[in-house]
Amino acid sequence: MTGRRLRAVAATPLPDHLADRIRAAEPRLDLVVPQDLLPPQRHAGDHGGDPAFARSEVDERRFQELLDTAQVLYGIPGERPSQLARTLRANPALEWVQLMPAGGGTQVKGAELTEQELRRVRFTTTAGVHAVPLAEWCEFGLLAGFKTLPRLQEAQRAHDWAESRWMMRRLEGSRVLVVGLGSIGRLVAERLARQGVHVAGTSRRAVLEDGVEEVIHPDDLVRRVGDFDGVVVTLPGTDATRHLVSADVLAAVRPGVVLANVGRGTVIDQDALIAHLRTGHVGFAALDVTDPEPLPADSALWDLPNVLISPHTAALSDREDDLIADLFARNATRYLDGAPLINPVNTHEFY
Repeated sequence: MTGRRLRAVAATPLPDHLADRIRAAEPRLDLVVPQDLLPPQRHAGDHGGDPAFARSEVDERRFQELLDTAQVLYGIPGERPSQLARTLRANPALEWVQLMPAGGGTQVKGAELTEQELRRVRFTTTAGVHAVPLAEWCEFGLLAGFKTLPRLQEAQRAHDWAESRWMMRRLEGSRVLVVGLGSIGRLVAERLARQGVHVAGTSRRAVLEDGVEEVIHPDDLVRRVGDFDGVVVTLPGTDATRHLVSADVLAAVRPGVVLANVGRGTVIDQDALIAHLRTGHVGFAALDVTDPEPLPADSALWDLPNVLISPHTAALSDREDDLIADLFARNATRYLDGAPLINPVNTHEFY
């Protein structure tokens, strides 16, 4: 353990009890939380805070001057990449930024930093914190499709107790492909396998993961995707993953396939997805993410009966802030001790 201290400033809402928890977990961290300058949270995980909140010119100057004294930022102001760029350029002492999203690499990319700036400051994300609620949502999405949720809701709205019943598919014994075996994908695979699902996953490396019976290279998606009853997408949005689930992949799926996406909307060719949803070739899609976000009011996805949309909210839970605070404290200890950080951002592919 080193005698070095580290000055951290919260740029995003952080309740006092969690700030105290961080300080207790890592006493070498001098954590400053300017509560009078931070927007109130509307709910747990509201890292941007209430959009109605506004600082006066004087308070904005005070806030930026405080940020410019930090060696570490806990979040970035308003979740805005432009503010990350401003602070980094105004503060030569800044060493590390703890981003709030699991996909915080998108914020780093959006800041349009130079190569020198990317080398100077380290960035970490909250990957893993959201894995449980997202894995639960993936199960929910698959079950909504397998158990014909749209048809059930339509009959309920019509007060129609159908004279003839219809078949529903079983999740147990089905085959599901998890596209992306990061922290979320691995947990999805584990949970599905415990329910008797035959799970395969995609990876560019030969990996062994609990619950995954087979690993498929992404280049083989067109050839293999038709083997599966369900497809779960958990990949981040990068240049390498854009439209990985392409028009050709969607054309090759098993008719009636159920698809769930909690990664990023850009991973799927959305125009092709809409076309296949209209014909029923893709039987059902549960989408927590879309391209773009917010989803435009005139998007066909809103009105397709075989689509369930969640406005990028599946990751939120009442435990999110606690888990992020605990992760930050562990990372602060690792940083001060010279150990590798948890969840470093890849500043070439930005995930």
